[in-house]
Amino acid sequence: MSHIVHDLLAKGDARIVEAPEAAPRHQVEADRNFGLPTALYGATVAGYLGFLLVVGSAFANPVLAIPMAIFVVFIIAGFGIPALWTRLAGNTSEPQTLGEFEAKGIQTATGRLAAKDASIQVLILPVLLVCWGLAVAVIAAVVR
Repeated sequence: MSHIVHDLLAKGDARIVEAPEAAPRHQVEADRNFGLPTALYGATVAGYLGFLLVVGSAFANPVLAIPMAIFVVFIIAGFGIPALWTRLAGNTSEPQTLGEFEAKGIQTATGRLAAKDASIQVLILPVLLVCWGLAVAVIAAVVR
């Protein structure tokens, strides 16, 4: 490509002009919310912390204090940092309220989901973890 331009310049067929003034660049509006109501995130965090509470109390041991504290810090950081991220300057969007979520649902990559379906998808893992923790605690109590 540069060889062709060099040949045109050598023959005198090319014109050298000033670069056009660049138009001001408009930034894309950043939507840092995830589209779900805050209550669903709170329920998710409660499920994960509930699992740690069940397992930590069922297998209470001083040796487990530090790993459990690390897990709690990771869960809080995993949900707290995105929560802070949604409150950064320049983010004009707000998360949906529960009423809006119930009325409109949420748009996903595979189509629109009703509020009930989206809630089930979001809360299935935390609920299953709590149930699993309760099952393990019951089994451990019976075996003792």
